[in-house]
Amino acid sequence: MKKILVANRGEIAIRVMQTAKKMGIKTVAIFSEADRNAPHVKFADEAVCIGPAPSNQSYLLGDKIIEVAKSLNVDGIHPGYGFLSENSDFAKLCEVNNVIFIGPKSKAIEMMGDKLAAKDAVKDYDIPMVPGVDNAVTDPKEAIEIAKSIGFPILIKAAAGGGGKGMRVVEQESDLEEQMKRAISEATSAFGDGSVFIEKYVKSPRHIEIQVMADSHGNIVHLFERECSVQRRHQKVVEEAPSAVLTPELRERMGKAAIDVAKACDYLGAGTVEFLLDADHNFYFLEMNTRLQVEHPVSELISGVDLVELQIKVARGEALEINQNDLKINGHALELRVYAEDPMNDFLPSVGNLEIYQLPVGENIRVDNGFEEGMDIPIYYDPMLSKLITYGQTRAEAIELMIKAIDNYKVKGVETTLPFGRFVCEHDAFRSGNFDTHFVKKYYSPDLLEAQHKAEAEIAAQIALKTYLEEQQLLKLPN
Repeated sequence: MKKILVANRGEIAIRVMQTAKKMGIKTVAIFSEADRNAPHVKFADEAVCIGPAPSNQSYLLGDKIIEVAKSLNVDGIHPGYGFLSENSDFAKLCEVNNVIFIGPKSKAIEMMGDKLAAKDAVKDYDIPMVPGVDNAVTDPKEAIEIAKSIGFPILIKAAAGGGGKGMRVVEQESDLEEQMKRAISEATSAFGDGSVFIEKYVKSPRHIEIQVMADSHGNIVHLFERECSVQRRHQKVVEEAPSAVLTPELRERMGKAAIDVAKACDYLGAGTVEFLLDADHNFYFLEMNTRLQVEHPVSELISGVDLVELQIKVARGEALEINQNDLKINGHALELRVYAEDPMNDFLPSVGNLEIYQLPVGENIRVDNGFEEGMDIPIYYDPMLSKLITYGQTRAEAIELMIKAIDNYKVKGVETTLPFGRFVCEHDAFRSGNFDTHFVKKYYSPDLLEAQHKAEAEIAAQIALKTYLEEQQLLKLPN
């Protein structure tokens, strides 16, 4: 593999290109008109404008991307995450055009992309499932009978998607019909498929996912777990590895279950198997993400493995050079997704110009970044600016370094999730490890963040005053 096209933008495009360049592989960037001057375009060896700003006229044009790849004699396409990364039709398009798709085969993407098909695929492996039904439900009367049999509260979920779309928690029977209609409508709008299914709602769950890697020679390993329970609107904001609550025995069982899920769909490459962990530490299979995850850096830091390098090697037919016994957890890593969002205003996107944009630097601080000072934040795409990652020998060390890194990350012109990240790292529930996916709902409010800001400002003012008075006193001293 001599040349790779990265079918993405921003920090993940640069992240993939960094490893490709390290491996001596040429890189091709694609970009929309809005991203003409973006860092990933400058970083690549070659770059091609793919279309206007909206993603459905640029980054989602599979046929056009293949056309560009073939015209530039590209050997492989890395999709990053988002956009076409879990599009089985695009993976098929690569296959029929003899361009290597750096990811799983289209069949595995298709199977795991439908939550009902995924559950059906893994049922022979004795993997724990959340109580519920394995078929799509559209009739509210049928839904009521199912809910009664498994017990309220229940969760209505879209079969075809994720990210919280088409998802509703229902506490009582009287709300079920209305919530069913809303979930079906939202799923249809988001995924073009209104199929929903019903399962028991797990109270106080933690979101634990296992990183897997599989080659084409029958080898599959897991690279331990990531804790992704700090979320807003069902989407992750803070992730860490390893989890503060998994015992070695539970880690081994969950790792084996994740490998079995990969076996069930004849998986190839990097993937993530997601589980819910309840208050009694029972785990349940949730879904499989058939791509590299946003939070992959924390797994890289604790395992010492470059996951993108493994993806490329596996895609070109090489066998994994590591086995499960070679892999050991070393230290602790923490990641904050730095979004251009306003945590004081329900995390709504914050559009503007990056008047000041300075990244923190230092030992054990990593920033996977996609922006530069002076750039505008495009309104067309996910508002993530970067990922801030810290590493320490202990969890406490990684948290303290994260707070320091947040303080040294300078942004002016847009609001970001940096203050929220600091709030999380300083909160007793997070520091203790005793938290779940309801962290934001339970502990966070804009008022608390504002109070924290005021307290910090007062302390800073007091320190400044004390320093001033001491300096004045020194000036008065006789020579």
